[in-house]
Amino acid sequence: MKNLGQMMKQAQEMQSKMHDMQARLADIEIIGRSGGNLVSVTLSGKNELKSLSIDPSLFNSDDLEVVEDLIVAAHADARSKVEETLQKEMQKMTGGLSLPAGMSLPF
Repeated sequence: MKNLGQMMKQAQEMQSKMHDMQARLADIEIIGRSGGNLVSVTLSGKNELKSLSIDPSLFNSDDLEVVEDLIVAAHADARSKVEETLQKEMQKMTGGLSLPAGMSLPF
């Protein structure tokens, strides 16, 4: 039973670390860019859109579809950076503990 108590303590510590990590992620801002920095999107660590910046030169173009595509590409860039940051934070928190295939944190 001593091992069970130790496992429970580790689970509580992990939960506390998870809560702290989620709080840090809410404060992180990550910028994704596209079109040679003509469009940028800022996301929080929780994938919340914080800001969108479009270079005014894009509005001289008659091709609205290009602007829309650049916005989507900048958002995708920012999301991938958020995911990368999340993975790094998880590795710090779990101390490199590898999870079984198909299992990810937070659950």
